[in-house]
Amino acid sequence: MKMFPSQRVSHLLLLLLAVHYALLSSGTAAAAGKVPAIIVFGDSTVDAGNNNYIPTIIKGDFPPYGCDFDGGVATGRFSNGRLVTDFVSEALGLPSSVPAYLDPSCTVDQLAMGVSFASGGTGLDDLTAESASVIPMSQQLEYFKEYKEKLKIAEGESMANEIIAEALYVFSIGTNDFILNYFVLPLRRAQYTPPEYATYLAGLAGDAVRAIYDLGARKIVFTGLGPFGCVPSARTLNHDEPGECNEEHNEVAMRFNAELQAALRKLNGELAGAQVVYAETYSIASAIVANPEAYG
Repeated sequence: MKMFPSQRVSHLLLLLLAVHYALLSSGTAAAAGKVPAIIVFGDSTVDAGNNNYIPTIIKGDFPPYGCDFDGGVATGRFSNGRLVTDFVSEALGLPSSVPAYLDPSCTVDQLAMGVSFASGGTGLDDLTAESASVIPMSQQLEYFKEYKEKLKIAEGESMANEIIAEALYVFSIGTNDFILNYFVLPLRRAQYTPPEYATYLAGLAGDAVRAIYDLGARKIVFTGLGPFGCVPSARTLNHDEPGECNEEHNEVAMRFNAELQAALRKLNGELAGAQVVYAETYSIASAIVANPEAYG
């Protein structure tokens, strides 16, 4: 979901609070500000340019993207400037931007401090990525495995394992599963009701968290969905109330968020040593939509 500047600021603050909670609750050296890396999975909200290097029409490598980025360069981020995860990286004392894993100009030493596997247009459901010819979550997880092996070669096994264990992991994904898949393509609608599909996606989210946990991840933040029924495309296609938010879509977003929170609570009880935190974004985005003048 594309965010306006005020929404990005609010999203950033909420994510920083979730990060703060994850690190303080972890009881490790990371709580003292020693996070060695930020590792990111997701969609266009956190894609640092991976789509530049795959055959897809979903790209952010042209103006006006990047107009406020350092040097005015369109890096492949689907934003006028830096992403929320870039600001989080800087706030943690890491580089001011998180590099894309597929960027051939990035060294392993750079990636050791932060990396994004995210791909604009993707979703938790691999069918979403297939329909957009982008990187599915399953492949992002395979890239993470590959990344871990590269770290071992470059940094040594002990240091690589420390980076993996102490890094902060961020997931930002799920909107495209609804707006580019479920409400557009017929297959999933034939298989699931909207609430059932939300439950299915929350299960996939849990599977992704388990997958990185099994590879050594311990501090994980998973963002919820915003009111995607209020994005411009949803308003335009709202035939019942043209120009207004599609409240059916927003109800589905809230249902997914509730299912996701339940899944993450369950994981916290099952994954020893893990701190899995839900980052709530729906309420502040809704407040901005309802009263935009109050947010500039």
